[in-house]
Amino acid sequence: MKEIVFATNNSHKLDELRAIAGDGVRVISLAELGCHDDIPEDGETLTDNALAKARWVHERYGVACLADDTGLEVDALEGAPGVHTARYAGPGHDAAANVELLLHNLNGVEPDRRTARFRTVMAYIAKDGTERTFDGVVEGVITGERRGTDGFGYDPVFRPAGWTGTFAEAGPDAKNAVSHRGRAARAFLQFFEQQ
Repeated sequence: MKEIVFATNNSHKLDELRAIAGDGVRVISLAELGCHDDIPEDGETLTDNALAKARWVHERYGVACLADDTGLEVDALEGAPGVHTARYAGPGHDAAANVELLLHNLNGVEPDRRTARFRTVMAYIAKDGTERTFDGVVEGVITGERRGTDGFGYDPVFRPAGWTGTFAEAGPDAKNAVSHRGRAARAFLQFFEQQ
């Protein structure tokens, strides 16, 4: 079975990738690799961050590595929070604080102007150092309040286009079928399985 190290400390992302990969690829966590460090994420773009994380792990452990970075881009906020999605409410804040700030900043914005998209960039570095990136995007809107208990991050306030509920109101299979990370991961896996 093929193996890939996924450079994340986020258990939700790890679970999603493992579910999408199924039995075809063994996804190894940083903890299983023996890495418990916080990997720097200070790039100007999602691609910068994804590549930086993959390079960091590849350079230290010499393994094939996959890393991702995801951003929520809200049109009424001129693309914010974007590359700062995970740290939107500032250092030391959690997902709940990020969502609270997002809803506060959209207070008074009409529902039809709350268009947004999740964008994921996955960066792969082969054992020989070859690099490649894979993108995934899902369009949607930001709801006026939290809805649902599944998912993580901004899932309770993101309703994908064509859906009546948020990502947090859907089960993981339904979310993974259309999500930004699911789309990027499937593009990566299709490539990786042919290597």
